[in-house]
Amino acid sequence: MARIAGVNIPTSKRVEIALTYIHGIGRTKAQEICAAARIPQERRVNELTDAEVSQIRELIDQGYTVEGDLRRDVAMNIKRLMDLGCYRGVRHRKGLPVRGQNTHNNARTRKGKARPVAGKKKA
Repeated sequence: MARIAGVNIPTSKRVEIALTYIHGIGRTKAQEICAAARIPQERRVNELTDAEVSQIRELIDQGYTVEGDLRRDVAMNIKRLMDLGCYRGVRHRKGLPVRGQNTHNNARTRKGKARPVAGKKKA
């Protein structure tokens, strides 16, 4: 099992797909990395040599922000918005959708489980 950027990559999958298991690397970046390392698309992770794995590791370390560093950057950006008190920061603080979505009917993922509100009793 290959370990790149602190992540155990699945061995039976193609390299291009397996690299997407690293936070911060999607399909496009995985294809760029494979092209830079001159690895064919049909090659699987268990067929890689140690030299190729180390070459992929070096490419990722040099050119991409991944895993812990990326998570820290995103968290710091959100914290900065919250400290500024701007609209997006307030929405993050309240746990509401940030990007203009409707909250009247939906937004259950951000708002959490529906809580009953005491209303008027029918007379």
